[in-house]
Amino acid sequence: MAPTSVVRGILTAALSACALLGGAGVASAHVAVSAPDATRSGDAVLTFRVPNESGTGSTTTALTVQFPGLVAVVTQAMPGWKSVTAKDAAGKVTAVTWTADPGAGIALGQFAQFQVLADGLPDQDRITLPAIQTYSDGEVVKWDQPNNPDGIEPERPVPTLELTSAPPEGHSRVDSHDSTARWAGGVGIALGALALLVAVGSGVRRRS
Repeated sequence: MAPTSVVRGILTAALSACALLGGAGVASAHVAVSAPDATRSGDAVLTFRVPNESGTGSTTTALTVQFPGLVAVVTQAMPGWKSVTAKDAAGKVTAVTWTADPGAGIALGQFAQFQVLADGLPDQDRITLPAIQTYSDGEVVKWDQPNNPDGIEPERPVPTLELTSAPPEGHSRVDSHDSTARWAGGVGIALGALALLVAVGSGVRRRS
């Protein structure tokens, strides 16, 4: 049996590891945006992940996301929430605010996803989309801090979306058709070879 000191050391190390993992989980839970198909000057469905991190157990009751003057933004219907779009003098979308109905919202230990169809994304590599999260106890959390030069994530990082260059018009469609044609051709060759083998085998059996 292992000495008591060794057992105690193993337990201490295990508890420390659990604490580190738990802390990392809490630190990584923040408002973030994703859109794998987002392209420069294009349109895409943007998904905002919003966790509840209230220290008082309060409910998230509102979310505001700022946009860099988009051509149009259409929000996805969310039961229990209403959305309002703000525009500038030129008619460009500058923000969307979601507000929970009475009795609704994001409870502690839960998260929600807010989706918008954004049209007219900027022609640049990435965009930042500052967000403001409001809780039922009046707390307001601003997610607007840029990344630190040393690469360490700030306490309230601003949601950031990477944009890729759009492929040439018709490029993906041509590639898809070419792949399908090559696959069909390969299947045809294989079936032809199989038929030839069967025919040769039948001829040999008849001669014998």
